[in-house]
Amino acid sequence: MRNQPGVLIVEDEPAIAELIAVNLRHNGFRPTWAMDSASAQRELDDVLPDVILLDWMLPGESGLVLAKRWRANPRTKQVPIIMLTARGDESDRVAGLDAGADDYIAKPFSTKELLARVRAVLRRRAPEQAGGPVAMGDLLLDSSTYRVSFRAQMLKLGPTEFKLLHYFMNHAERVHSRSQLLDKVWGDHVFIEERTVDVHVKRLREALGAEAGSMIETVRGAGYRLTAQSILPQAQQVNA
Repeated sequence: MRNQPGVLIVEDEPAIAELIAVNLRHNGFRPTWAMDSASAQRELDDVLPDVILLDWMLPGESGLVLAKRWRANPRTKQVPIIMLTARGDESDRVAGLDAGADDYIAKPFSTKELLARVRAVLRRRAPEQAGGPVAMGDLLLDSSTYRVSFRAQMLKLGPTEFKLLHYFMNHAERVHSRSQLLDKVWGDHVFIEERTVDVHVKRLREALGAEAGSMIETVRGAGYRLTAQSILPQAQQVNA
C-alpha cells in the first residue's frame, strides 16, 4: 500500500470529492479528503502527499491563498498542485498558475482526464531527482540538492521553474518550441495549453534576475533558447 502515490483532495463538495476518491483508489492511488483550508493544512502537517488536488473556492481561505502559502513553505513547495475550479477564464488560469499550481482543470471534467493529469505531474517530478551539478557560465544548478545559484548568489525557484531551467541547461543553445517544452518538462500526455510555457518562462526569468534571466532568449516564431551569449559584454558578443 505504501507504494501507492498519495493524493490529497481539497474539495468542499462531498459528492465531487467521493467521485474523485473512488476513481483514484481504483487506479492505484491513496486518496485523502479535506473539505476546507484548516483540515487541508492539518493533513499536510501530518503527511505530505505526492499530489494535491486543490479546489479554488473553499470555506475559509481560498485554494489560491493555500497554493501561494504552500509554494512559499520549504516543506511543501515541491508537492505538485492541480487546481480544480469552475473558474475557466484565461485570467483565472493564469492566476492559478501564478499562485504556484502545476496544472489547472476547469469543472466539469472527466475522471479519465483527471487521472491522466495526476499521472503526468507525477512523471514530471522524476527528472528533478536525477543527476548532479550542471553549469553554464556563472549559472549553477544542482539537481541533487535542488539548488540554483548565479555568481555564488543562491536563487529561489519554484518546482516547475527548476525543471524548466534544468532542461534548458542540459540542452543549451538549442531552440525549443512550446510544444517541445511541454512534452519534455511537463510530460508527453499533458493537457495544459502552450500559453502555460510562457507563464513559467516569465516566472523563471524573474527568479533568475535581470542578468541571468537575459540568458533565456525568445526566438520569434520558434520558441525559447538558453544561451550564455546574452550575458557577455557587447565587445565579446561582436567578436564571438
